[in-house]
Amino acid sequence: MDERSSPGRYRGRRRVPVAPRSRYAAVFTTAVIGAGVVALGTGTTFEDAKLDQDRPATLGGLTAALEDRAEAAERASRADRGTEGMATSIAEAPDLWLLPLTDYSYSSAYGWRWGRMHAGVDLAAPQGTPIYAMHAGTVVLSQWEGGYGYAVIIDHGDGVKSLYAHTSQLLVSAGQEVSAGERIALVGNTGYSFGPHLHLEVHINDAPVEPIAWLNERDVDIVDVTDPLYGS
Repeated sequence: MDERSSPGRYRGRRRVPVAPRSRYAAVFTTAVIGAGVVALGTGTTFEDAKLDQDRPATLGGLTAALEDRAEAAERASRADRGTEGMATSIAEAPDLWLLPLTDYSYSSAYGWRWGRMHAGVDLAAPQGTPIYAMHAGTVVLSQWEGGYGYAVIIDHGDGVKSLYAHTSQLLVSAGQEVSAGERIALVGNTGYSFGPHLHLEVHINDAPVEPIAWLNERDVDIVDVTDPLYGS
């Protein structure tokens, strides 16, 4: 698909709510620093005068190292909590619709051009960028599909399907159940395409519809790069 008529570059960042800072780092730091001080104290009889003079610098370095470890442990804990929170949000919102990409330029609109119908929108992105299922459903096609190149079609029920075309790699198989936000393919330049991008279509009862307005009704804004789970 053509990559021209690019209104601008939008960068989507998937933000996950961060839980309040826990007291783990402070407690952990206090405990291990105390242990380090005790260890240094018990080793005094084995040190000469020069080591006694260097002890303040040694203790300062130990303190800094222990604090760094505690901070790293807390960051890992926060990341785990965030991932769990995201998974919970998806599980609790079965009607959730999400953006198919997190970093792209909206490059081509739905409508007639060059005497033929462009039945979706084009989202330009670097080769290999992950593509995500916009909504839970069943994969009904994952293969080479003529001008679409390597494509994925997901049946979301109630006559609604989404199509993801020109991919470089398929990550799902026909018959597979997928969740909103699950990786299904990678951006590519296969089929009738001029540069790496995602060609995205939404079909209702097997007829394509203008996807921007349809997705806006489900709190997903392709142009402003926002969705209800990740924000802008």
